[in-house]
Amino acid sequence: MKKLILVAVLAIISVGVKAQEKVNWLTFEEALEKNKETPKPILVDLYTDWCGWCKKMDKTTYKNNVIVKFINENYYAVKMDGEGKEDISFKGKTYKYVQKGKSKYHELAAAIMKGKMSYPSTAFFDLEERLIQTVPGYLAEKKFEMVLAFFTKDNYKTKKWSEFSKAFKGSI
Repeated sequence: MKKLILVAVLAIISVGVKAQEKVNWLTFEEALEKNKETPKPILVDLYTDWCGWCKKMDKTTYKNNVIVKFINENYYAVKMDGEGKEDISFKGKTYKYVQKGKSKYHELAAAIMKGKMSYPSTAFFDLEERLIQTVPGYLAEKKFEMVLAFFTKDNYKTKKWSEFSKAFKGSI
């Protein structure tokens, strides 16, 4: 009888727990391929394995259902290791992993961040795969929602960040 009650309680609890949505992460090349078929802006999460703030952003910001849904609907999302060892071809150039002494990085990550290696960083590309801007640092959910909205639907072309951020009404 106790087992039956326990099973019933667990069943009721599991029904009440909403499944956690996840960002549909792609490789850089996968995002470029998908963009050729159906154009969509590209978001690149630049991280490293040793970065504590990157891990925190993965556990918080990128787990928020509002953020996840917004990214999945509006962007091709790329998770890119700034120290990744795989070659990446982009716009006719092959970018490689580089190690010089203690310094190690991926050339594409360095290009996206314009040599300012800061993790985490979030880069936004337009429909034509041109870099719009890279935003360095950890972004908490509310701030990230606003940043995402700013770079969506060309808001960044028609509004200044200061006026956009004052008027922004988020869902989080």
